[in-house]
Amino acid sequence: MSILGSGLVFLAAAVVAIPLFKKLKLGAILGYLVAGIIIGPAAMNWVNQPEVILHFAELGVVFLLFIIGLELEPEKLWKMRNQILLSGGGQLLFSALFITILVHVILSYSLLTSVVIGLAIALSSTAFALQLMAEHRVLKSPPGKHGFAMLLMQDLAVIPILLLVESLSTHNDVSAPAWWISVLAICFVLVVGRYLINPFLRLISHYGNEEVMTAAALLIVIATAMGMQQAGLSMGMGAFIAGILLANSSFKHQLETEIEPFKGLLLGLFFIAIGMNLNLGLLASEPMFILSAAAMLVLVKTAVIFVILKLAKQQNTDAIRIGLMLSQGGEFAFVVMTQAAGNGVVDATIASQITLVVGISMALTSPLVILHSLWFNSQNCPAVYDTNRDTDEPQVIIAGFGRFGQVTARILAANDIPFTALDKDAEHIEFLKQFGSKVFYGDASRLDLLKTAGIEHARILFIAIDNEEQAFKLAETVSSEFPQIKIIARARNRFAITEYAKIGVNHSVRELFSGGLEAAELVLKEYGYTQDEAKNMVRIFAKHDQQLLAKTIGQDMDFEQVIETSKQGREQLQSLFAKDRQDFKG
Repeated sequence: MSILGSGLVFLAAAVVAIPLFKKLKLGAILGYLVAGIIIGPAAMNWVNQPEVILHFAELGVVFLLFIIGLELEPEKLWKMRNQILLSGGGQLLFSALFITILVHVILSYSLLTSVVIGLAIALSSTAFALQLMAEHRVLKSPPGKHGFAMLLMQDLAVIPILLLVESLSTHNDVSAPAWWISVLAICFVLVVGRYLINPFLRLISHYGNEEVMTAAALLIVIATAMGMQQAGLSMGMGAFIAGILLANSSFKHQLETEIEPFKGLLLGLFFIAIGMNLNLGLLASEPMFILSAAAMLVLVKTAVIFVILKLAKQQNTDAIRIGLMLSQGGEFAFVVMTQAAGNGVVDATIASQITLVVGISMALTSPLVILHSLWFNSQNCPAVYDTNRDTDEPQVIIAGFGRFGQVTARILAANDIPFTALDKDAEHIEFLKQFGSKVFYGDASRLDLLKTAGIEHARILFIAIDNEEQAFKLAETVSSEFPQIKIIARARNRFAITEYAKIGVNHSVRELFSGGLEAAELVLKEYGYTQDEAKNMVRIFAKHDQQLLAKTIGQDMDFEQVIETSKQGREQLQSLFAKDRQDFKG
């Protein structure tokens, strides 16, 4: 089948399977796996060469790890060091140890084969587990952070495991890069990410457009991943390191927004490719062995993770839930077993069996998590962590970071109120960062960028954009998509306030009104009025002007009607001042 035809089959499979499985509350991931089984060689055989497709679809995992890296600022990563070493290291060590013992004792495999199998299937699926934790809104809860630390440790352990399998090879591979090349590649990525990528992105933002920025984001991820692969390391590790290096970049949210659609599509293709690669012939010939092995894998890993999380003082329900979410074998098991079989370390038949066991464990994970959730809810137990919220999530989004927006930002920062500021001028952002301002590059009127910046968790949107057209568009978008968020908008004049009122924004601030009142009071004082007289005159004017503006908004007037109302208002104001003078003299 042609590439276009294969793409049509993949899209059709996803469009049919995912809504169906979500409606049945079985999760999108299981839908992808089943879709892959149906269209693959095991069933309809509509798409062939599943190995090639899986290799290409691994880019989805690469993009996922890049985005994970973007969300892990070096300071956060350092704070997680104990969780990574203790929770992550403990899970990997004890899972591999127990699986090795079971395989060696029960199946009578050689110790070498048992160790390789134990290390391979002790690795969970990063893509699978993260997707599940995100769907069930536990990723940023305390137990979810422990689970993430375990996945992070596993990703870091992939390279040593692959190097170990390579060293055990019975074949000589003279093409394998020397260790110093790998070290040099890591150093090169660190230097480029630290000193060159941000200037490169500033140049793109100044002279390019949205499409060029998308191409630049893809270029960074794919070039880094391929470079690390050529140096004998994991593509995912390269993308992850690049993401961490850009976690403090002002382009962080823009990069994540550009990569997200590709990540979603390729992750779906990745899970479909896994389903296509499952050898169901082995399941038909040895059903009890394969199913028992998959069930045992899920049981052992769930038990190990449960004990580790209990030692970390997590609740029973949370410990079981995270254990089930990480209980499957991972995508790297396919890589490890393929390499082990190719190098003669593990028999090819055994490698195929392990691959099938891993695939079935993935298929079991979603239903088990759903059953656990149903049982948990049936017990009427209050959920301890039922949100995907983090204390670091922004409470305020500031759109536009000129002089008007900076005043609010400085007050928020001084009171430790988390906020995210967005601005489209990369050079302006770079200038502000010299003064310690935390602001990110991006067009705040884009809904996808707003979601990346954390609008779903925010309480307030402060629109300080200078461009009125973009400001109105932003207000309309957020009012429609997130009606619970309070919007405070910068307005140049009374016409802008009227426009905001039509959208439903009732909190508008005329940028020059307060300053104009202050200036008027100074003029009156210098003219000869006392301070109390000047303050009273300004107060009368401000009150009258607000009433006049409210009348203009309430009647939805056209331009000529506004002019007529303004003339009437001027006469009313003169009458108010005249009456005030009489009262003062009286």
